[in-house]
Amino acid sequence: MLKNLFFTIVVFVATILIYASTKPDTFHVERSATIQSPAEKIFPLLNDLRRWQKWSAWEKYDPNMKKVFSGAEQGKGARYAWEGNNKVGIGSMEIIESIPSEKITIKLTFSKPFAAENIATLSLSNFKGDTQIIWSMDGDSPYISKVFGFFLDMDDMIGKDFERSLASLKTIAEAK
Repeated sequence: MLKNLFFTIVVFVATILIYASTKPDTFHVERSATIQSPAEKIFPLLNDLRRWQKWSAWEKYDPNMKKVFSGAEQGKGARYAWEGNNKVGIGSMEIIESIPSEKITIKLTFSKPFAAENIATLSLSNFKGDTQIIWSMDGDSPYISKVFGFFLDMDDMIGKDFERSLASLKTIAEAK
C-alpha cells in the first residue's frame, strides 16, 4: 500500500515537472475595454501615477499600503514605489515611454512576494468615436513559475485585476 502511494506521488510530481518544461519562457497577459470618452480625457488618468489610486484594483487590496512617488510628476520618468500586504507585495513602477493619448509603457519591478521585472503597456486608439484601451504585461517565466503555473495561471491571476481596473477606469472616464 505504501509503495503504491509513493509511486503515485512520484508520478504526480514527474508529471508536473515535465508539464512545466513544455511551457514558454515568457508570459503575456492582455485585456481590453472600450470607453465612451476621447483618449485625450483618459490619458491623464494613466500618465499620472498618483491618479491610479482612483481606478487601480491593486490600490483596493491594501488601503494602508506605503507609497512613494518620485521622478517626473507625470509621463516618462514618473516613478511609484509601494510596500503593502501579501496581495500587493513590494515593488515599483516607472513610466519609460509616454506618447500623449496613444501609449504608456511601464517598467514593473517586484521584490516581494517574488522578484520579477515585467513590462506593461497601455495603448489607446480611436474606435468608432470611443477609445479602445489595451492593457498588456509581458515578462520572463522562469522554471519555478512554470511549475507554479500548473496550479495558478498567470493570465487568470493578473487578467482579473486588469479587468477590474479597466472597469473602474471606464466608470471614471465616462463620468467626466
